[in-house]
Amino acid sequence: MCYRVLINGIIIITKGGQFLTLKKNTMQPKIGITEKNLKSIGSMLSGVLADAVVLYTKTRKFHWNVSGESFMELHKLFENQYKQLEEAIDEIAERINKLGTKTPGTMQEFIQRSSIKEAPGKYPSQKGMLEELLADHEALIVQLRTNIDDCDKKYNDAGTTDFLTGLMQEHETIAWTLRRYLE
Repeated sequence: MCYRVLINGIIIITKGGQFLTLKKNTMQPKIGITEKNLKSIGSMLSGVLADAVVLYTKTRKFHWNVSGESFMELHKLFENQYKQLEEAIDEIAERINKLGTKTPGTMQEFIQRSSIKEAPGKYPSQKGMLEELLADHEALIVQLRTNIDDCDKKYNDAGTTDFLTGLMQEHETIAWTLRRYLE
């Protein structure tokens, strides 16, 4: 005979007086999205988070290392942009948790999941910094469009669709600003 006992949020399963397993009873969201879809959305959002963290780090690097004629203007521009990314990072991480998934939190996890590439030891010119950040933001916009479509049609998740649309619009504004410097 098998017994399940719930004690302080922990499920204890025994059979014939023998301890078989111990599982923590976590509350899965019951929000009209299947558990499979919640996991898929959580994985997708973890990639979005990884891209944001790597882009944040790159933007900070450029903020610290920009030099030349327009130093102060670009220094402040990059600071404003990494602060926007910092806010987005926290919101993405919280969205992942709201959907019942653990949020990745190490640089190794972020680098493995990110589509944004780093360039250790490379310090581009002002124009090179602007071009690189623009290319990264535009690549994220394209990826976010795919993610938005998947959340809407494949996963039936209007909340994440709306959330990602807001993120995409922020990236579009940043890309537009960077593009103006390159015209």
